[in-house]
Amino acid sequence: MRIGKITENALKRSVLKLLRTEYKDVKSAAVGSDCAFSSNKNAFSAVATVTADIADPGFYAVVKALTGLFSQGIIPDHVTVSVMLPADAEEKTVKDIVKGAIAASKLCDVQYCGGHTEVTGAVSRALVTACAVAGSTESSLATSKPVAGDDLVVTKWIALEGTAMLASEKMEELSARYPVPFIEEAQRFKELLDIRAEAAVAVESSVTAIHDVSSGGIYACLWEMSEKAGCGLEVDLRKIPVRQETIEICEFFEVNPYQLTSGGALLIATSDGEGLVRKLEQEGIPAAVIGSLREGNDKIIVNGDEKRYLESPQADEIHKVL
Repeated sequence: MRIGKITENALKRSVLKLLRTEYKDVKSAAVGSDCAFSSNKNAFSAVATVTADIADPGFYAVVKALTGLFSQGIIPDHVTVSVMLPADAEEKTVKDIVKGAIAASKLCDVQYCGGHTEVTGAVSRALVTACAVAGSTESSLATSKPVAGDDLVVTKWIALEGTAMLASEKMEELSARYPVPFIEEAQRFKELLDIRAEAAVAVESSVTAIHDVSSGGIYACLWEMSEKAGCGLEVDLRKIPVRQETIEICEFFEVNPYQLTSGGALLIATSDGEGLVRKLEQEGIPAAVIGSLREGNDKIIVNGDEKRYLESPQADEIHKVL
């Protein structure tokens, strides 16, 4: 199987089909869902695993898990972290992972409650899994469905997470071409991964769906939003917000920013995209309407005079470098 998230077809065949067979009345698991919930909706959870050989995997795993709940208007009660280490790992590795996990928890104002740490021959590098949990709460977004005609809005910029990872891990290589302040600015994108403010504005605006733009980048997120809606879409590539630092760093490593992990951005479906953008900008949050969901099945990306069909989600570009 390919590196990264399991393919959509494999997910449907070998995971969702089994769940629906065994638990016919449970509908929490689906393509494009950021969190899962119990059948009586008195518990919500979101899980994230960081497998790339990067600095601060504890930080990124915790932020990803918490974002899965925040993006659905759910306030997490706590987060736990499981750390699997190879036999040659040093104690400092554990300490650094936990420090990162605590930093992410503090950034998002959620309690870190420990978890499990184990050394095993089953892994060749640190594997960090974070689980964010919330108790009984109201969340219409967890079960709502976007529809054809909805505008599609992206908050902040795509590929912030991937850019921060590359800038931190590959600073020496990048410094051969770019000035240090440029690279350091890209590293600070890590501070933009908290999505609580924009999620709160979106929830208050009665949007129909919110999806965390994470693994696989904006292209994967668009595909999953379309699948969740059961219709097609049309998106203007030039309207998708992306920072110049991201463009430069992606060109350096020959990776596609539209398929690069994009924690820190949300894709939102709403009946009034321009109205939502105004509300977000009033709160100091950049956002843009990039297209809309459409009747039919075609998923179209427009780039000037060129039109092409969106492909099913591919492996995240971060794996080509890290």
